[in-house]
Amino acid sequence: FHTKRNMRKSLSFARILTATALILQGSLAMSTAVKKVAVIGTTGRLGRQAVLQLNENNVPARCLLRHEVDKSVKPSIDKDASSAEVAAYLASLPNVEMIKGDVTDEASVMELVDGCDAVLALHGAPRPSSFWKPLFPFLNDDSDTSHPRMVNYEGVKNIINAVRSSKNCKRIVRVTGKGEEPWSIFSILINMLGNMAKAWNYEGEELLRQCTDLDYTIVRPGVMGTPNVAEGAVLALKDNGGDLKVSPVKHETIASLCIECLYYPNAARSTLIAMNVPDGEGEKTYAPLLAKVSPDSREFPASMLEGHRTAARTGAAVLFAFFAVGASVFVSIVQSVLALFSK
Repeated sequence: FHTKRNMRKSLSFARILTATALILQGSLAMSTAVKKVAVIGTTGRLGRQAVLQLNENNVPARCLLRHEVDKSVKPSIDKDASSAEVAAYLASLPNVEMIKGDVTDEASVMELVDGCDAVLALHGAPRPSSFWKPLFPFLNDDSDTSHPRMVNYEGVKNIINAVRSSKNCKRIVRVTGKGEEPWSIFSILINMLGNMAKAWNYEGEELLRQCTDLDYTIVRPGVMGTPNVAEGAVLALKDNGGDLKVSPVKHETIASLCIECLYYPNAARSTLIAMNVPDGEGEKTYAPLLAKVSPDSREFPASMLEGHRTAARTGAAVLFAFFAVGASVFVSIVQSVLALFSK
């Protein structure tokens, strides 16, 4: 009886120690000062939310912008506002500085990062202007500054070089997506119709994981931009690039995660999956989840480019076969109808 009671006391004491450690860790983390943050992907749905939240918390933001701020447009942060209108609005906020440049231009990234404590790399390659062109790789110049190779891979190289050259910058937060499953329908479609965007996102991740002289936090969120996203105790994280069911998530929620993780040293050198789960199965804030995060410990594939290419080519072949069969059936139907009318 005494042994069981002592065991219960030991377990209770262990739980208290664990809880205390988490509280102290969180308190220490949140006391870490972030003096200035560089933001890439400024006017995107995610980037604008990050700038707004940094501003609300009185953290100066230095933002990369591909064009000059157009003072002739009406500033707006509305959902359907143009990039120029969003840029004008953000530029009018206190403690927000705009730097003209592009993530594919190393010099402008160097200027952006200089004097900042962290980088929020929230950028992504723009959608192709046509549906059919990405299906023919030989028609797409991967040295074009809008190509995913340049944006998601070479751009990350530029960020790494800029951070290494900076005296103050300590962390890169990069938002990508689940990219370790080349044969998933999502990966095939995005790669096939988006110039291998998923593949180059993963290759950019690996550039960060291979760096031993700087800290990173890679965030792989669910599907952003969908309506009717669940609220409540729904937030979930998996570190070490773990697996969670893909779900809709809000831009503002992922923006807050990107900012909050800067205050948690234990979230450095980690790959986080961020999804929503049924209400009551998750948390209302990321704080208790981030307090438990650990750095990456498993060995990630060094490259998945060829796997993604093979899957995308297979998907394209299936698509062409489907259209070919459909076209053949259509021609047969037309010929049959014409034959009936000719009698």
